[in-house]
Amino acid sequence: MSVDAQTVRRIAHLARIAVSEEEVAPLQGELNAILAFVEQLGAVDVTGVEPMTSVTPMRMKRREDAITEGDRAADIVANAPETEDGYFLVPKVVE
Repeated sequence: MSVDAQTVRRIAHLARIAVSEEEVAPLQGELNAILAFVEQLGAVDVTGVEPMTSVTPMRMKRREDAITEGDRAADIVANAPETEDGYFLVPKVVE
């Protein structure tokens, strides 16, 4: 797969990144190099290889699943700048 200049401009627009005309060609080369590397990774045979979350074999730390006291809404919102009826009040971000 190859990325052309128009695709670079579209990716920049979708990412909300200002890209000047002088930056398009270098970005095109970088994106094509990244895609070429991904294609190389696709050629690797991973049959029988288990997915991993770390380079060292280790188990995730887990806490005991224990029932705790509930009904602590007042304590939870005590440090909030603004609350109403036990809920956090936050600025509206969507019109």
